[in-house]
Amino acid sequence: MSEQHWYTINDIDKLDSPALVTYPHRVKQNIDMLKYMIDDVFRLRPHVKTFKNKDVVELMLDAGISKFKCATIAEAEMLAMCGARDVLLAYQPVGPKLGRLMRLIISYPDTKFSCLVDDQDIAATISASAIKNSIRVNIYIDLNVGMNRTGIAPGPKALMLYMFCNSLPGINQIGLHAYDGHIHDADIEARTAECNAAYAPVSKLQQTIKDRGYPEPVIIAGGSPTFPIHAKRAAIECSPGTFVYWDMGYQHSCPEQQFLVAALVLARVVSLPTATTICIDCGHKSVAAENELSKRIFFLNAPDLKMISQSEEHLVVEAGEGHDYKIGDVLYGMPWHICPTVALYERAVTIENNVITGEWRNIARDRKINI
Repeated sequence: MSEQHWYTINDIDKLDSPALVTYPHRVKQNIDMLKYMIDDVFRLRPHVKTFKNKDVVELMLDAGISKFKCATIAEAEMLAMCGARDVLLAYQPVGPKLGRLMRLIISYPDTKFSCLVDDQDIAATISASAIKNSIRVNIYIDLNVGMNRTGIAPGPKALMLYMFCNSLPGINQIGLHAYDGHIHDADIEARTAECNAAYAPVSKLQQTIKDRGYPEPVIIAGGSPTFPIHAKRAAIECSPGTFVYWDMGYQHSCPEQQFLVAALVLARVVSLPTATTICIDCGHKSVAAENELSKRIFFLNAPDLKMISQSEEHLVVEAGEGHDYKIGDVLYGMPWHICPTVALYERAVTIENNVITGEWRNIARDRKINI
């Protein structure tokens, strides 16, 4: 079968739609590519938000990756269940989440857990909780380098927070976290310039901290778009996530990166409402719908379809005069944003050599596993 039909499933009649399907051999190639793009595998800290299953974690562990980043307690627990040695919860624990983090640290002593902090009161609360539970909590200062959703600007206030946290009992101050997800210019030179400008005050803050007599703080920086830029810096840890499955969005905005699309949404034509339109079972509940209608899904075997409307269970598209689509036709869709798409499915069906071989359970799509 030619490479342009790598995605075809020969026993497709066994699989209901819509369905999330993944291609393990491509996932493995993406992990290999990630390692190839950096000088030391120990500097990799992949984000697991994209795939949310133990199977991919185990593939990464087998590849020598030992540090990970996640966004939820469930994702952190999934990593610990797999035996990951170092897990950063890239979130500031507020309310019941802090108690859950404490239980996670106690329940999985072989895993080193860390979390983010951008506020003195929260840092003090973490300290008090750590003392109460007779443990120590590893923290990173969350820096706002332009994303403008969480974090503190890398400057005098961040230095004060770093010094304050370093003085608290029950806390191990590890380093700095700088996520630059707002940077995704398709031109790599423009993206590099913007990334370097955002990173400069982080590097300066690190040096200031060292000049004050503290140990050199570890820096965790970037996501998928800026990964090849940060990978060239010495020492810092990089935390791309989407590379595992890749998607239409990053294929457009990061053309210099050669990761393979390794997950698709399988859908079928379910109705022919007019002479020129078709309806597909691919609604909001099947593919991430935060982008405009034209940037939600791209069908590999039907590239000329034009999106008209989408509702919870249906996607209506323009197929044109004289089209030959029939009810029951199978469509292979590449999501524009794979991460929230995965969160819509409890499992990813595995496809190898063009046949169904099993499934990967996306157990961390739930907000709670055990803790």
